[in-house]
This record gives sequence, structure tokens and C-alpha cells, in this order.
Amino acid sequence: MKTAIIKVSFLGTLLLLPLLSWAQAQDLKTITLNEPNKKRGLPVMEALSVRASVREWSDKEVSLQDLSDLLWAANGINRPESKKRTASSAQNAQDVDIYVFMKDGVYLYDALGHALVPVVAGDLRSQIMMAPSGGPGRPGGPGRPGGAPGAKPEGAPMPKPEGPPGLKPGGGPESPAPIQLILVSDISRFGGGTPELKYEWGAIDTGIVSQNIALFCAATGMATRPRASISKDKIKSLLKLKDAQHPFLNHPIGYPK
Repeated sequence: MKTAIIKVSFLGTLLLLPLLSWAQAQDLKTITLNEPNKKRGLPVMEALSVRASVREWSDKEVSLQDLSDLLWAANGINRPESKKRTASSAQNAQDVDIYVFMKDGVYLYDALGHALVPVVAGDLRSQIMMAPSGGPGRPGGPGRPGGAPGAKPEGAPMPKPEGPPGLKPGGGPESPAPIQLILVSDISRFGGGTPELKYEWGAIDTGIVSQNIALFCAATGMATRPRASISKDKIKSLLKLKDAQHPFLNHPIGYPK
């Protein structure tokens, strides 16, 4: 009898978790971002000359102004009359969404309102970095859950991982960044094309946003690097993404250590 009660209680707890998470998200408030400072930073050629992937960050919190400028540079609206973005996209589908993982929760960047909209409450920053990324035969890779629709592995041997996730080259621990960005392409926004082609377009569009992020950080003294080694299935579950929404890249964001 006691065992049955424990099982029922445990099941009840599991059923309540999504409701609690939803309720907590309602407690988060929309964050209105600052007007982007479009005069700051190094010239483009200088920014390119210092761009580098960083693996260690200071524990300094990212300021609201820096976050506001970063998100606008990444994929903000730079032509209000046509609502077009700083990052180009196939068919002008504007398929790439930026999810911002912060200490208090996860937010979605609303480019039109230049604001952060609450998605999930709680510190989930470490949850996205715990699984290797999808190459052929790996989670999220072609022919796997979260991979390209209809794509099949080509039979190539699975590459050996260089080390456990969260370790920098040489085996030392990677210092955590105060903010984690996840770039997600919603391929349902494309007006035509096969599922495979839409997936390819989404990956390319994500890369364009990623480079905007990298150049902004290089130009302003911030630190980042693109990471594909993310737990795509876990991210889709945490963010309640649709089948057509594909998490492609992670950008840790902060200041150099």
C-alpha cells in the first residue's frame, strides 16, 4: 500500500512540473531593451582582425545596454519601414529566433518590439551544454531526431569526441558565460522548397546571425564563440519547440576573463 502511494505521489509530481514551470514563467516580466547604440565599436576591418573564439569568461554580469546592442546587431530591425533585419535570410523568411538563457530564466528576443519576452523561468543555462552535437549518427544530426528532414547518414565513421562537453582543449574546465544564446530556425516560415532545402536554408541563415554576434563581440570587447555541441532534443523540450523549429547553434556571451 505504501509503495502504491509513493508511486502515485511521484507520478503526480511529474505531472505538476510542466504546470509549475509555466506558472513561474508568468512571474517573469517582459524586459524592454535599450535603444541600440549604433555609433559604438571598432571599424569592420579592425573587428575582423581581432575576432576570435573565446572559451573563458569573467563572472561580470552583462549590462542591459550591451545585451540590447548585441541582440539588435545579431538580428534586429534596421529598416523599420520594411521591418527588415540586420541579418539576411532566404526568402526574407526571418526564420531565426534568438533565445536568451539568463540567471532568472529564458527569454525570446522580440525584434519588432526590441524586447525580451519570458519563455521559461529558472536558471537553465547549464542544461544546453551537456550533450555532444549532431554530426552523422549523433543526436540532432542528419537522420537523427532534430536532424534534417529525410536526410540519411552517409555511413562515415562517427568522429571521436575531443573531450567531455564543458572542457576546453587540454582538459581544463571551461568557465561559464553569464548569458547563453540559442539560435533556432523555424523552417515553416519558408514559402517554398523541399523539407531538406528548407533545413539547409535554416542552417545558412543561422550562420549569418552567428557571424553578426561574433563581429559585434569582437568590435566591442565582449567574448563569444559558436557552439554546435548542444543537446538539441533537451532544448526543444525545454522551450516547447515545434517540429519545424531547429536549434542549430549556441553562443555563450560575456566579457573576456
